[in-house]
Amino acid sequence: MYGRYTQDLGTFAKDEAARLRLQEGDTPRPRRPSELLEYTQGRCAPCRVCALQCQRFLISKVGEDWVFLILLGLVMALVSWAMDFAIATCLQAQKWMYGGLDTNVLLQYMAWVTYPTVLITFSAGFTQILAPQAVGSGIPEMKTILRGVVLKEYLTLKTFVAKVIGLTCALGSGMPLGKEGPFVHIASMCAALLSRFLSLFGGFYENEARNIEMLAAACAVGVGCCFAAPIGGVLFSIEVTSTFFAVRNYWRGFLAATFSAFIFRVLAVWNKDEETITALFKTRFRLDFPFDLQELPAFAVIGIASGFGGALFVYLNRKIVQFMRRQKTINRFLMKKRLLFPALVTLIISTLTFPPGFGQFMAGQLTQKDTLVTLFDNQTWAKQGLSDEFEYLGILEAWRHPRSNVFVTLVVFILMKFWMSALATTIPVPCGAFMPVFVIGAAFGRLVGESMAAWFPDGIHTESNTYRIVPGGYAVVGAAALSGAVTHTVSTAVIVFELTGQISHILPVMIAVILANAVAQSLQPSLYDSIIRIKKLPYLPELGWGHHEKYNVRVEDIMVRDIRYVTLNCRYRDLQQVLHSTKMKNLPLVESAESMILLGSIERAQVGALLSNQLSPQRRLLTLRQKVLSEDGHRLSDSSIRFQISTEASSGSPARPALRKPLKPALKRVPSSPADSPPAGAADHTGIALKSLFCANSTAEPTEAQGTAYHKAKRVRISIVEEMVLGDKMTPAEILEWEEQQLDQLVDFSSAKIDPAPFQLVEHTSLHKTHTIFSLLGLDHAFVTSIGRLVGMVSLKELRKAIEGSVTAKGVKVRPPLASFRDSTASTSDADTTALRQLWDRHQHHPMPREASPGGDDDDDTPKGQ
Repeated sequence: MYGRYTQDLGTFAKDEAARLRLQEGDTPRPRRPSELLEYTQGRCAPCRVCALQCQRFLISKVGEDWVFLILLGLVMALVSWAMDFAIATCLQAQKWMYGGLDTNVLLQYMAWVTYPTVLITFSAGFTQILAPQAVGSGIPEMKTILRGVVLKEYLTLKTFVAKVIGLTCALGSGMPLGKEGPFVHIASMCAALLSRFLSLFGGFYENEARNIEMLAAACAVGVGCCFAAPIGGVLFSIEVTSTFFAVRNYWRGFLAATFSAFIFRVLAVWNKDEETITALFKTRFRLDFPFDLQELPAFAVIGIASGFGGALFVYLNRKIVQFMRRQKTINRFLMKKRLLFPALVTLIISTLTFPPGFGQFMAGQLTQKDTLVTLFDNQTWAKQGLSDEFEYLGILEAWRHPRSNVFVTLVVFILMKFWMSALATTIPVPCGAFMPVFVIGAAFGRLVGESMAAWFPDGIHTESNTYRIVPGGYAVVGAAALSGAVTHTVSTAVIVFELTGQISHILPVMIAVILANAVAQSLQPSLYDSIIRIKKLPYLPELGWGHHEKYNVRVEDIMVRDIRYVTLNCRYRDLQQVLHSTKMKNLPLVESAESMILLGSIERAQVGALLSNQLSPQRRLLTLRQKVLSEDGHRLSDSSIRFQISTEASSGSPARPALRKPLKPALKRVPSSPADSPPAGAADHTGIALKSLFCANSTAEPTEAQGTAYHKAKRVRISIVEEMVLGDKMTPAEILEWEEQQLDQLVDFSSAKIDPAPFQLVEHTSLHKTHTIFSLLGLDHAFVTSIGRLVGMVSLKELRKAIEGSVTAKGVKVRPPLASFRDSTASTSDADTTALRQLWDRHQHHPMPREASPGGDDDDDTPKGQ
C-alpha cells in the first residue's frame, strides 16, 4: 500500500513539474544573485565565484559542533593564560614592594597588608556594582542551571566581565582562594555568549537542549584550561555538575578540554615560561620502586583523616555564613557597609601571614604555586625531627625556622590555612575553594610523609635493597584525598596525575580518595551542595549513604494530599478561589470533583488569563453595547442603516452624507457582527473591532491619500467617543454586580493551553525511583494518581525533605521506613478491582469529550512516568 502511494505521488510530482515548465517556457532564465554579478566579469571570474562559494560553505560549517568547541577551547585558553599572567604580575608586585622596604619593618607591614586589602576591596566593589551574580564559585549555580532551572543574569556578558576582573584581583591579592570553580562559571558564560554570537549564522544555536549540551562541555573546559588537565577536567565537571550525564556529550567535553589545555600550555612555551609542554607541577619521583607495600596503611590513614577534615571544612564554611546571616545586628551593619567585611578579613589574614611576624612559622611569604612546588619535592626535609640536617635551597628556605622543626611549621600551616581558607571563601568576591583545600591536603600528606621518614630513617627494608621514604608522594596523596573529600569527587585522583605528570602513585591515591569520599559523604554534603542549601537554590540532593531504606518509602508516604485542582465543569468563581488559595505554577485539571479523573494540567498564568479576560473592561463594554442595542434597536433610522451599507459596500464616492446622520445609532449598529465572532475570553479592544471593519472596506477599493487619512481620523474619533459614552454608564455597584454574574458562568477552556499529558506517578512508586526520575528528567513536580484518579502531588520540596529525613511539612504524611512492607495482595485488593470495574463501566456509558482527554480512556489506566 505504501509503495503504491509513493509511486503515485512521485508520478504526480513529475507531471506537475513538467506542466510548470511548459507554463514558464517563455520566462527568462533566473539571473545570478546580485552578489555574484561583480565576480562573473574579468579573467579571474571563476576563481572569484569559487572563493565566494567556499566562503559560504565555511560560514555554513560554523554551525558544526566541533567548530564551536574549538572556538570555546581557544577563547578559554587565552582567558586563562591572560589571567595567570596578570595574577603573577600582581603577586610579583607585592614581593617587590615587600623586598624594597626591607630597611623598615613597619613600612613592610603596611605594604604587605595594604596591597591585598585594596585589591580585595576593589574586587568586591566592582563585582557588587557590575554584576552581583559573579560572586562566589559558580559551580553551584551551574549545577542548578544544568538541571533545567533558569537563573537570570548568570550567563551574560556583564557577569563575564565582572567574574574575570574580580577573580584576577582576588587571586592577585595572595589570599587563600582558588580559580577552578570560577573558571567553570567563566567557561559556561563564554559558551553562552558564543552561542548567541553564532546564532547569526544559524537558528539551531537558539535551541535550549543544544545549549545545555554545550554548557556541559564548557564545564569541562573550565577545569581543563585551569590545570591543563583535560581528562580530569571532563570527569570532574561530570561529577560536580551532573547527576545523570548523556554519553553523547562525552566527546564534546574531551575535544574542547584537550584543545584548551593544549593551547594553554603552548602559550606558556611561547611566553618562554616553559621549554616544552610539561605538567603544571612536574614531579620526579622514582619509578622503579615508588612505594612499599607496608606504606599502604599510612596512605589509608591519610584518606580517612582527609575525609574527616573535608567534612569539617564544609561544616565550618557553612557555620560562618550562617552566623553572619543570623546575627541581625552584624548582618544589618554589613549590608550597609558591604566592603567592610572583605577588607576586614583580608586585613586579618594578611597580618597573620606577615613573614617577619607569625608568618615565619607557616611559610607566609610563599604563594600557592610555590607552596605546592615545595610540598611535592621528592627530598626529605627532616630526619628524626631535626631540621638542621637538611640543606634548604631556594624557596625551601621558607619552611625552615631556627627555633622549630619542620613538623611544627607544617602543623601551624595546616591549622592556620584551614580556618583562613574557610573564612576567605565566604567574602563576596569571585573565588573558589578547590585550590586552597588542595594545598592544605598536600601539607597534611607532607606531614605524614615526613613523620614516616622520621620513623623509618633508613627507609623500608626489603630482602635485597633499601628504599627511603618519599614524602612528596604522600603530599600528592593528601592533596587528592582532601580535595576529593570536600567536593565529593573521585576524579581529583586523575587531576593530580595530570598535574604532576606521574602516575606512579595511582594505587595509594585511589585508596585514599575512595576512603576520604566514604567518610565525608557519610558526614556532610559536598561544598557545592552546602552552598546550594545556603542560597536556597532549587536543587535535589543525593540519596546518600544508607539509601537502601528509601526503597521502602513510597510516594504515597510523602505526597501532598490536600491540593487545589480545577474541574472541567467549574465556574470562574472557582478559578478565583483556586488562585487565591494556592501558589502552584501548574494546576491539575480533573473531570469532576466526584471522579477526580486527571485530564491534564493548566498553568497558573493560563488560569489568570481566563479570569482576567472574563472580567476585562472590553468584555464589559461589549455587554453594555449589546444591552443598549436591544433597548434602542427600534430607534435606528433608515439613514443610519444606509450609513452602514454605504460604509460596508465601500462605494467610489466618500461617505460624506453619513457625517450628517446621527452617530449614536451607527455606534450601536456596528458591534452587532463582531459580538458573535470573537470567542469567549478574547481580549479584543473595541477600537480594534471597528478598525477591522473599516480596514476591510478600505482594502476593497483604491482611495486617495486624503480619503484614507479622513477615514483613519473618523475611526479614532468613533472609538474614543464610544469609550466615553459607554464607559460612563455603569456605576461601581453595577460593575460589581456584572462581575458577580460573570463569575457564576461556566469556564470555557477552548482558548486555554492545556497539557494533556502531565507527568504522573502511581502511589506505589518508591522514593528511590522517584528521585531517579526527577533527577534524570529535571522535574520540579509530578501528580500522583491511582487508577487514573488524582490522589496527590509530590514536588522537589517534599522529595528533598523526605531524603533529608525531615518530612514535617503540612499535608505530608510521614510513616516509618518499614511501613511499606505490606501484604503482596494489598495492591490488587478487591476494593481496587471493584473501583476499576465501576470506572470502566461509567466511561462506557459516559465517554469524556475528545478535547479534554485526547489520549482516550485507555491512557487513564496507564501510569505515566514508569
